[in-house]
Amino acid sequence: MKKILFVCSQNRLRSPTAEQVYSTRRDIEVASAGTNYDADTPLTYELVAWADVIFVMEKTHRTKLQKKFKDSLKAAKVICLDIPDDYEFMDPELIALLKGRVSRYLD
Repeated sequence: MKKILFVCSQNRLRSPTAEQVYSTRRDIEVASAGTNYDADTPLTYELVAWADVIFVMEKTHRTKLQKKFKDSLKAAKVICLDIPDDYEFMDPELIALLKGRVSRYLD
């Protein structure tokens, strides 16, 4: 079973929305985390090592991920979704964006 990690800054809006949207799929395991130290669920070495695919919302998240977790990233594929921090949790427009950008990698 493929393990998918969604990453944004605070783990309050975008990545938890993605986690919730994809949590019902039976063919993947999902989790979410934030790059900031005060994120609701901060990104850890364990989460990075656990993931097969890491979807970051912005290029800055990929940069932080690569700098801080370089040694743990050997196996995971990192994909930037280019989704700005303009949405609320479970915003229908955010959900549509996520489905459109993530589905090509999971189907």
